[in-house]
Amino acid sequence: MTAKFSDIKTLVVKIGTTLLSNEHGFDGHVLEDVVKDLARIKHGRGINLLIVSSGAMGCGMDRLGIQERPTALRLKQATAAVGQSRLMHLYETLFQTYGDGLHTAQVLLTAHDLDNRQSYLNVRNTINTLFEFENVVPIVNENDSTAPDELRFGDNDTLAAKVAAKIDADLLIILSNVDGLYDKDPVAHPEATLIRHVETVTHEVEDFAEDTFTPTSIGGMKTKLEAAKIACASGLPTVIANGHRKNVISAVLDGDGPMTVFGASGNSMAHRKRWIAFGRASKGSVKIDNGARAALVERGSSLLAAGIVAVDGGFEAGDAITIQDSAGHDIARGLANYSSGDLGAIKGLKSQDIAAKLGRKDFDEVIHRDNLVIL
Repeated sequence: MTAKFSDIKTLVVKIGTTLLSNEHGFDGHVLEDVVKDLARIKHGRGINLLIVSSGAMGCGMDRLGIQERPTALRLKQATAAVGQSRLMHLYETLFQTYGDGLHTAQVLLTAHDLDNRQSYLNVRNTINTLFEFENVVPIVNENDSTAPDELRFGDNDTLAAKVAAKIDADLLIILSNVDGLYDKDPVAHPEATLIRHVETVTHEVEDFAEDTFTPTSIGGMKTKLEAAKIACASGLPTVIANGHRKNVISAVLDGDGPMTVFGASGNSMAHRKRWIAFGRASKGSVKIDNGARAALVERGSSLLAAGIVAVDGGFEAGDAITIQDSAGHDIARGLANYSSGDLGAIKGLKSQDIAAKLGRKDFDEVIHRDNLVIL
């Protein structure tokens, strides 16, 4: 028995491709049961409900008779465009049939929508306005038909976590084809044990996960753990549960049945910090020494050039970059005050020596602590 999730005002549910397909291709039977459950929850508990749905690619492949997931970008986008209309028609039909007056609204996003601060705020305003109608369920998906690779989220688990954090949701439920996180692959190892609660997604926890690739989906448990990290750092508890189980969402809210619950961080990030940490796409990274790591993590200091040992990627001043420790683990995100070219020239230097090297000194700090988030 897991603790109940009471007083939920806003719930985000991510529905994966595996729940919309079987060995023969697209299959809407599982989604029908999920929509019935969601409709009962919406009417019975009066909460704001948002769905992040995969499945456009699978719907398109089924409609076009394609057996293998396209690899060329133009074919992927065209297939998703065909599938997106079919997917939304399915949701609208199911909610009209079982929703007792509920309607759907489509919200298509690219990573650019969250990368830009103004559009990032617009996303929140749009979704909150849809909630005000009370009988509308927003269906969010990545804009697969137009987004170039560099503006893609990569997977809808990450998208779900970022949107849930943006709208101040109270709970994120990720529906999968397994009961949750196991200590090993339950398909290959029948003796695998379900991990029912994870306080923090550590590197040891991440080692339990394995990537998955099926003809109609990408990602796997690793992307779900990444989503859990994003959500929990934003003060948002996350659950992974099996969407094939009857009334699984109601069961999660009541604390019944198998699931993995990820505990929220004790210190929820402010919205601007969430935008820096998770809203903006990282354009590159820097690796720092142990002294700089201690200064950032333990003392809340800014990042100085003296602590940087390596620079990777091409980025400009103002771009979001990832900070890695000496072992290559991502430990922070921040907005760089210098470009990758400038950082390559000044890495390892003291702040007072920057002007002599570059002919100018724009800032003492490479990343000011106000623009830096520890992950």
